[in-house]
Amino acid sequence: MNRKTHIIGTITSSKEDYLECIFDLSKDDEKVRSIDVARKLNVSRASVNKSLVGLKEDGYIEQDPYGPITLTAEGRAIAKEVRTRHNALRAFLIAVLEVDYETADVDACEMEHAISKTTANKLYEYLKEHGIKPDPVE
Repeated sequence: MNRKTHIIGTITSSKEDYLECIFDLSKDDEKVRSIDVARKLNVSRASVNKSLVGLKEDGYIEQDPYGPITLTAEGRAIAKEVRTRHNALRAFLIAVLEVDYETADVDACEMEHAISKTTANKLYEYLKEHGIKPDPVE
């Protein structure tokens, strides 16, 4: 299983995907439900609930039984980092390699977990130098 070290600790790519998904959903509706996560990630509610237990134990989310899911400060920081990498990779694939949006988005999702912080920083520099603006992360 792919594990990436963050300032906060070590996290799997699967957990990164869940945090990014919760982050994205929370922009549309503050009350993120497990069913929303299951639908967006195309997984079962049982899988989501199992993953949420781990995310809660790791201190990345807060959730009362059957309540909405909220990101902790640590969870939000990781989610924003992952979303930033995703948006930068997608922008690069579209602007430089001329990949269509849908393919670039899928590929960026896979690639966001594999690149190092050093490579990500070089990518951000490249995009800035060439006037390529990824979608902002708020």
